[in-house]
Amino acid sequence: MTRILLTGITGQVGQELQKTLVPFGEVISMGRDRVDFSQPDAVQQVMETVKPAIVINAAAYTAVDKAESEPDLAKLVNAVSPGVLAKAAKSIDAGLIHISTDYVFDGTQSSPYLETDATNPLGVYGATKLAGEAAVRAACDRHFIIRTAWVYGAKGKGNFVKTMLRLGAEREELRVVTDQIGAPTWAHDLAVAIAQLVPQLSADTAGTYHYTNSGVCSWYDFAVAIFEEAERLGFPLKIQRVVPITTPEYPTPARRPAFSVLSLKKVSALLGTHPPYWRHSLRKMLTELRAATS
Repeated sequence: MTRILLTGITGQVGQELQKTLVPFGEVISMGRDRVDFSQPDAVQQVMETVKPAIVINAAAYTAVDKAESEPDLAKLVNAVSPGVLAKAAKSIDAGLIHISTDYVFDGTQSSPYLETDATNPLGVYGATKLAGEAAVRAACDRHFIIRTAWVYGAKGKGNFVKTMLRLGAEREELRVVTDQIGAPTWAHDLAVAIAQLVPQLSADTAGTYHYTNSGVCSWYDFAVAIFEEAERLGFPLKIQRVVPITTPEYPTPARRPAFSVLSLKKVSALLGTHPPYWRHSLRKMLTELRAATS
């Protein structure tokens, strides 16, 4: 049976992967309590102990704004440790699936980003994730780098959907940015896709792939959809109005790409299917969340 090491299991993607990977091998799941990515030596040690055939790295420093004031920590977690992981994987002939982000792009394009398009991160988070990609590519030839975007799920801590539901239950009006365009991605769909990619990881298929749900929207469109679907499902809501605003009206420590839609052609060809439409997946996630909370 294939031994799979899964890191970052407390995150929303990591929690979903613990279920979707089961049919593909013996899954050894580790959170920060067992392998701390701010300690590269600990990462090396775990690899030597577990000796997996496949490593799936869902661990990351994802606090985009906080990264601006904690660049060294973000670099350790997002760049240095993935490099250590990749080197260790290569030394034991293991394959590595590493999750990255749309924030490696600057968002100045108007058509979906291809895997080969020029990167130009706007902040520390994107820059450290890009450095992590480079470290993985340099150290381990049998790898998939999966760039994703706007991830949300029923599990894990905060995400945009849960924030909107919380604020929508407390307030009648919310102001949401309308000039940042992307593709919301349900953590469950991403985890299903990653699990399906596990048996396909080889020197021939290795490389960088983009995976999000299909379709595009703004954060404003996403918020409106969340409230429409949540109301249908009977979530407690006070919200009456969602007001579209521009990025300058909602300043944040880190700059965000204005357009970070990722092309899904390459991954669809490998999976043999197109990722589900974002609104359908949002409905499924909210249904799951409603069942869990009622």
